[in-house]
Amino acid sequence: MPYLLFLCTEAATSSFSLSSAQQHPIEIYLGVLLKSVTVSMLSIDPSKKNSFQRFISDGDLVIVYERHDNMKAVKVKKGSELQNRFGVFKHSDWIGKPFGSKVLSSKGGFVYILAPTPELWTLVLSHRTQILYIADISFVISYLEIVPGCVVLESGTGSGSLTTSLARAVAPSGHVHTFDFHEQRAGLARDDFERNGLSNLVTVAVRDIQGEGFPDEFQGIIDSVFLDLPQPWLAIPSAARMLKQDGVICSFSPCIEQVQRSCEALRSNFTDVRTFEVLLRTYEIQEGRIQSSDGDESYRRITHTRRKRQCISSEDNGENTDKATSIPTVMARPCQEARGHTGYLTFARLNCQ
Repeated sequence: MPYLLFLCTEAATSSFSLSSAQQHPIEIYLGVLLKSVTVSMLSIDPSKKNSFQRFISDGDLVIVYERHDNMKAVKVKKGSELQNRFGVFKHSDWIGKPFGSKVLSSKGGFVYILAPTPELWTLVLSHRTQILYIADISFVISYLEIVPGCVVLESGTGSGSLTTSLARAVAPSGHVHTFDFHEQRAGLARDDFERNGLSNLVTVAVRDIQGEGFPDEFQGIIDSVFLDLPQPWLAIPSAARMLKQDGVICSFSPCIEQVQRSCEALRSNFTDVRTFEVLLRTYEIQEGRIQSSDGDESYRRITHTRRKRQCISSEDNGENTDKATSIPTVMARPCQEARGHTGYLTFARLNCQ
């Protein structure tokens, strides 16, 4: 059976890199400018239903947003305070405000209080292991065909980054059963899911899936299986017994040699075997000005916002002998620090009997 290897580049994701007061996420997909909307997370507790109008309560987990590359998870506790470079923020001032609110400090600085969506949680969680990021996570959920009501098995809970997104995808009537061989790591992940209000959607268990396989109680009732293991080929026969007819499996592996062995193991029970590598390119969008001489339409020089004052000062002092005109514009360029290879995603579909 031939195997197909695709190299896929995810559409570019952009965000402003201006002052904290000007940071509004923007995403560019295939040249179409879309406004990013932050969706309130996740908790399925009836008293805390998903809603754009949900208000912050004492005991809630929130994301404190300082700028696009500086966020932290904080549990709201009446009487507590958060101190950072912008001043002192009292938790009691947050209670009763809707998620997404801008809150002020004692010095007049501000931060935004956001709901802990899976996307934001992936950026702030404690890294107990190497994690999957949004580019890979979105691809996995799409190709595993996970929808509300699905029952999913995951082996390799790790830090719980993928598990959190899986829980939202299967909610409100589905369930994620995730396994990790490391007892302490599994316990910490279980605590995180409880903090995020996901304990009724996620069950964490300690088990060596490579050596023991999945529990027999799941045989023939699972919609999708995800493997993040050093030797995934050892768990593939067990995964095949768990899946429903036409179910889908995905294996994440950082090395191509792992992919080759996994594909060999998939040959006996699976079809439509495909491997992808998802690459993400992030762009910076900045305000700037374009200068050109009078009567000359060609651009002579591009000046970023941080050099704007120097140009104005030079013009005021009569140093601009070319009588250049300055035109405001928006410029985009790839970020200097781009995340490269993370791993290979191998998908396959169970053969129909």
